[in-house]
Amino acid sequence: MLKPRQAVIEMAPYSPPTGAREEKVRLDFNEHTVGCSPQVIEFLREKLTAGRLTMYPEYAEAIVELAEFFEVSTDELALTNGTDEAIQVFVNTFVDRGDDVVLLKPSYAMYRFYTDLAGGCVREVEYRAAQDLTFPREELVAAITPRTKAVMIANPNNPTGTGAALDDLRRVLESAPGAAVLIDEAYFEFSGKTALKWIREYPNLFVSRTFSKVYGMAAMRCGCMFSSAENVKWMRKAQSPYSVNMLAALAARAAVRDREHVACWVEEVLAAREMVAEGLTRLGIKFFKSEANFVLFQAGPRAIPIRDALRERGVLVRDRSYEIPGCVRVTIGTREQMRRFLEELETVWAR
Repeated sequence: MLKPRQAVIEMAPYSPPTGAREEKVRLDFNEHTVGCSPQVIEFLREKLTAGRLTMYPEYAEAIVELAEFFEVSTDELALTNGTDEAIQVFVNTFVDRGDDVVLLKPSYAMYRFYTDLAGGCVREVEYRAAQDLTFPREELVAAITPRTKAVMIANPNNPTGTGAALDDLRRVLESAPGAAVLIDEAYFEFSGKTALKWIREYPNLFVSRTFSKVYGMAAMRCGCMFSSAENVKWMRKAQSPYSVNMLAALAARAAVRDREHVACWVEEVLAAREMVAEGLTRLGIKFFKSEANFVLFQAGPRAIPIRDALRERGVLVRDRSYEIPGCVRVTIGTREQMRRFLEELETVWAR
């Protein structure tokens, strides 16, 4: 019998919920609930030919266009297969077996997943549940030592939805000059706070973005990692040369062109998020102030029964009680979708 590496034996598997979702209101994966820009579909139709599918993808045009959009140089950007590959390449490039890696808890599962796979040693700093899950700046800074090789922060954080102030992120960067610090900005467009403009100021800073959320292209698996030209050079060396498929690279170019589509979706989500906050308040359900396209609320010991009851009524939400006791996360979609969610929640909550 073959035996895998010890790190694979010891790591926890990542098993997202599966099953039929198409016929339900999908508020469980933080996805765009309407769809990508029509310009993306049209651009793919225009560019896609049988001959193009026979060739390995080329990224030069996409990198030039995306660099211009994000206001960076082409050597400060790496195109990645979603944020997941950005995290994987970040870890593969800068974390070795036994290296000290500091993470927040709870946070995006892939940070620990790839660190465990690399054999890194994870230390976790917990969010302040007693203080509405505010960013634990002082605790995080205190956890960083000269031995720390990497720090990974989602801002806004998933699954809490809470955000860190830019001053907090500066403090972390300046406290970890010898560590690679990743700021994952998957939900940036809903918060408006970014560290991207600092990549030339802090040589240890990495910023990731995704096309899965506000751009509505989760199935495409496309993202970007930004850092200094020197850091990006090393990451590209550690990255598979054709990890991003040609369709994803084309779609990303079209997506950033349609600024109006993105702006309209952000406006809709922010209005719907406020509606959910008001609805949960009316029902007497505690929730955490969110800067993302989802809201975490407390259902207590009824978290899983509430999730299951909503599913039976055609609305999918995500149980997070295994990370934060009693909590359920709901994605914010359109105002119409959130009215449906609140109506169904009110019915099952009253049982």
